Amino acid sequence: MCRSCAAPTGPNDLSAGTGHPLPGLSRRGLLAGLGLGALTVGLSAGTEAQAVAAEAAAAVAAARNGAWAGPAQGRFPAGGHYGAPRGGGSHAGQDVSNSTGTAVYAAAAGTVIRRSWGGGLPGRTGNGLVISHGGGQYTYYGHLSAYRVGLNATVSAGQRIADMGATGNVTGPHLHFETHTGALGTTVNPVSFLAARGVDLAGGWSRIDPGASGATVVVIQHLMNQRGYGLVVDGAYGSVSADAVKRFQRSKGLVADGQVGPATWPVLVYTLRQGGSGSHVRALQTALNRRSAGLVVDGGFGSVTTSAVRAYQSVNRLVADGEAGPVTWRALTG
Repeated sequence: MCRSCAAPTGPNDLSAGTGHPLPGLSRRGLLAGLGLGALTVGLSAGTEAQAVAAEAAAAVAAARNGAWAGPAQGRFPAGGHYGAPRGGGSHAGQDVSNSTGTAVYAAAAGTVIRRSWGGGLPGRTGNGLVISHGGGQYTYYGHLSAYRVGLNATVSAGQRIADMGATGNVTGPHLHFETHTGALGTTVNPVSFLAARGVDLAGGWSRIDPGASGATVVVIQHLMNQRGYGLVVDGAYGSVSADAVKRFQRSKGLVADGQVGPATWPVLVYTLRQGGSGSHVRALQTALNRRSAGLVVDGGFGSVTTSAVRAYQSVNRLVADGEAGPVTWRALTG
């Protein structure tokens, strides 16, 4: 884990708490983190609490929109959590440990604005990247062994941007991942920040809500079409796609809420291998392309797709057997 990578200790709306919609995330912190601003003043305590809860729930649903992706596969090392003591400050991010060379991906679309030692941020060491995502949101990726994008590059969510490493003041190879909101240098808890956006930084299944858009929605639509739902594959998770997902959930005895999350993904995906064909293979090819595979989405699981699956599994330290099962799907769609 990091020996340094500290930020000055100070108040933080996303600090750990209990009894809130997401672990470690206060209702007010959630609203601030999502950029929704202050609530209307002058409400009674009870009315305000109800309004905060309702607005927080709506904000969470709106934020799980498919725009964010997990930056790396690995484990959380002891003492590598956000806020852990680091000398005169506190740990500014979350460490994700794995082998040197493990792929590192952009957490969201944006522009690379820093590509330097420590990303030019105080207290950070090692090769670092900073991506600006607009709206005062930034992510930092530290201790990299190699860069795969240049300064000022435009990147997409899930694009491979670097390799995990052990450069700087560390005890072993890992990704030091930070999220900043409002301004570069104002850190928030990356685990809670990504959870609010449907991403499990620890490597679990993503959560995609109605209203989402993008490549992961295309994956969902292809998988649904393999099951006979006849959706237009447009990457927009509108009412037609959401209604189809709800019907599918009811057919499987699941809560029919339209969210494609940890309960729905495992029964929606297929275990695929070379020789297969169909819309489910198109879903797999789309998911691989989100992670920089560059495949033709033709629905045929031939040798090129097999090689892409093995390459993805290898750089993420999964079993590289070329078979796309639940473990590979979870990593791809996370």
